[in-house]
Amino acid sequence: MPTVMNDVDDPVTTPEDIRQSLELDLVLGRLSPRERLIEDELMSRFNAKRHVIRSVLTDLERNGLVERRPNKGAYVRDYAPDEVEELYDLRASLHSLAVDRFDLPPSPAVIAMLNNIAASHENAVLRDDLADVIRFNNDFHDVFFDLCGNRFLSEQIRNLASAANAIRSYRIGDPELLKQAMREHREMIDALAAGKIDVLRSLVKKHIVPSKELYLRDTRAFRPV
Repeated sequence: MPTVMNDVDDPVTTPEDIRQSLELDLVLGRLSPRERLIEDELMSRFNAKRHVIRSVLTDLERNGLVERRPNKGAYVRDYAPDEVEELYDLRASLHSLAVDRFDLPPSPAVIAMLNNIAASHENAVLRDDLADVIRFNNDFHDVFFDLCGNRFLSEQIRNLASAANAIRSYRIGDPELLKQAMREHREMIDALAAGKIDVLRSLVKKHIVPSKELYLRDTRAFRPV
């Protein structure tokens, strides 16, 4: 796990470190929606070459955290309220569709894998290692929704999760919502093991709501009236 460093006197040395540092800035609200990401400033901050910064910004754009505007550069991704609602409505529908295709109960090996990932996620929360929190959270949902057995549905769920990263990340910066996410992961595993399809449908819809609500609340101040 690379060490994330932010000061010029203690420079980040790899593109992955820079990406993680900027991602955490977004998660913790150090960078606001629609804030411009100026290449020269990032080069100075991280003591990095321009091509490295551009590569990192491209990666963040691919992951749904940054958007590029023609002739204006890179900005922190911002969704209008109606876009948030539409995106999350579609995510909820695809998650329910995936659950309906689960072959329940899954094998003990799958349950063990999900429990191990959930434990790693919880350990990262306790260590306050937000980079690992994000990584293990993504791993959990990838393994979970892959149980639908349809690679195209799994791919669309991943694509929408990536598109929603700017929204999903808000939950990572809230300790209470992180604890709630940890509990919900365990509830999802228990419902899987017990073959409770109705409980699973409810849980996968409930699980994504806090991020949406927090994003809409916290970004309201950044939008013109």
